[in-house]
Amino acid sequence: MSGTLYIVPTPVGNLSDMSPRAVGVLKSVSLVLAEDTRTSAVLMRHFDIATPMSSHHKYNEHDSLDPVMSRLEAGEDIALVSDAGTPGISDPGFMLSRECRRRGIRVVTLPGATAFVPALVNSGLPCDRFVFEGFLPPKKGRATRMAELASDERTFVIYESPLRLARTLAELASACGDDRQAAVVREISKIHETTHRDSLGGLRDYFQMNQAKGEIVIIVSGKDRERCREHRNKYRSGEE
Repeated sequence: MSGTLYIVPTPVGNLSDMSPRAVGVLKSVSLVLAEDTRTSAVLMRHFDIATPMSSHHKYNEHDSLDPVMSRLEAGEDIALVSDAGTPGISDPGFMLSRECRRRGIRVVTLPGATAFVPALVNSGLPCDRFVFEGFLPPKKGRATRMAELASDERTFVIYESPLRLARTLAELASACGDDRQAAVVREISKIHETTHRDSLGGLRDYFQMNQAKGEIVIIVSGKDRERCREHRNKYRSGEE
């Protein structure tokens, strides 16, 4: 009988966000696959977890896939963690989960931390329907993807590095218009967590003058979202 692959979210900042179930799983498995073993070692020491670790990241996941699958097929339980948040969400994890699906190996994903959900809710922008984009293409296809997002009525969410933030905000303002409402959320759940809410033009100007630090999430409202909402509500009530 094959083992189980556990996908285990880890805190994006505050270690108190780690669930007791996640700690229990990491202690019970025979191996923890970590995006960066040095980063995960801090978490493991904090919760007194002595389970052996092995590296599994985007640069070696092709090579490490078969050995991991062999151990799972032999009956071992293995856990996968990323540096922070839920593996597979802009982090390694999809390839391993897909191969388990192909081979009929059980996968259990624990609920837990991911940066974009609290950032989206905290932004004050519509979050009943949204698009999670992750990181935009750095070069090829970047302008095309921004144009597609700019025409979408749904709120969209982007991850960005602090060094590229001002440039990305300028590009978004050009694609969506200076007055499109947005928010920049940084350092989710950490001591210096901040949320800046403004138009894209205002955020662009602010971060051109103020260098951001830490992990960044950008939330941008959909195209004409409020006007479209009012139109639908009037139509449903028979006013149009």
